[in-house]
Amino acid sequence: MLKLRLIIAQFLQFFIWGSWLISFGGYLYSIGTAPMDIAAVYALAGFASLITPGIIGIIADKWLNSERLYGICHLIGAVALFFAAQTTAYGQLFPLMAVYLAVFMPTISLSYSLSYSLLHKSGFDTDKAFPPIRSWGTIGFIVAMWAVNLLDWTFSANQLLLAAGASALLGLYAFTLPVSPPMRSKGTLAWKSAFGIDALALFKQRQMRIFFLFAVLIGVCLQITNAWGTPFLEHFRAGYPDSFTVKYPLIISSISQISEALFILAIPFVLRKYGIKTIMLMSIGAWALRFGFFGVGDAGTGFVWLLLSMVVYGMAFDFFNIAGSLFIEREAPEPIRASAQGLWMMASMGVGAVVGQFAAASVVGFFTVDGVQAWSAIWLTFTGYAAAVGVLFALFFHPQNGRRNGNKN
Repeated sequence: MLKLRLIIAQFLQFFIWGSWLISFGGYLYSIGTAPMDIAAVYALAGFASLITPGIIGIIADKWLNSERLYGICHLIGAVALFFAAQTTAYGQLFPLMAVYLAVFMPTISLSYSLSYSLLHKSGFDTDKAFPPIRSWGTIGFIVAMWAVNLLDWTFSANQLLLAAGASALLGLYAFTLPVSPPMRSKGTLAWKSAFGIDALALFKQRQMRIFFLFAVLIGVCLQITNAWGTPFLEHFRAGYPDSFTVKYPLIISSISQISEALFILAIPFVLRKYGIKTIMLMSIGAWALRFGFFGVGDAGTGFVWLLLSMVVYGMAFDFFNIAGSLFIEREAPEPIRASAQGLWMMASMGVGAVVGQFAAASVVGFFTVDGVQAWSAIWLTFTGYAAAVGVLFALFFHPQNGRRNGNKN
């Protein structure tokens, strides 16, 4: 019964995100939002990842039951999304999305910690029990994307209302979950761990400094297609108005999430056989292919390239995000592992994602003339960036086999 309850929570958690993350950039573009303003909205997620997860984590550790805090965050998010759906004025939309993302981004890690706590208390092996539960989150994300597309809400504020409804439902549902009281850890240590301050000790090692630098550089790639993928696919309407790509852009994009779910299964084998350097190079190469396939693809004879771009996304995202996290888990001393994971997320999903959004908006603006984007040039520019990062990574990152990392590198 507990597993089923957590499956429902994970499904709704990522259903909310899938309702808008991939399509919202297209909606903003359709109502005339400037590229840099679209980037600013998506960058809010990165800023939120830098700040609020640590704060929410401290509250859950010291003062408030995790399930209650989880529910409160989603209820606040539901209200913010509801009002965001009522306006197209950027001056009103931006602060509402800022409030929403400030409370939503922490719920991702909070949902994990809540699940771990409840499974552990019930005697489950979390390493075995949680991954199948988490997979339902990916399914929820995909279902939401398909729903938005099939309901013809890809360029409608109704996608925000769908997310608001699911958020309200999860907020109420969270209060029915088993009690998960605060751990009441000591304040000073908790704050240091939450914001990754303890993990700065890792920077004494040259290769760890280099690794975190590349976490930022590769993190630049993470959210580019989330913001600009839908506007890109929509531009094919002029030449291919009846194509599957134009009619169902989110269903096409959902192949990326399906690929992501499948590539997760390959990570333990590839990491064990080839080591962190090779798997990260594979990720960077996949990002270059992801952008390059977009650059040469179209909704007609080039449709296969669009499909291949979706397929390689799983390798690009998972091999970087999950393998990087596992590497940190192995290399960081036990007392600072939690801090190291926080620092990893801040570097990749925080700093990297923010820089990436504004850099991408600048590239899109540079290749826009009279409101028309030269999409091939845009995507091939991103390809060149990813390829350059890959070359630098191969040249400068040379991990050594250590006590916790006995893999080939």
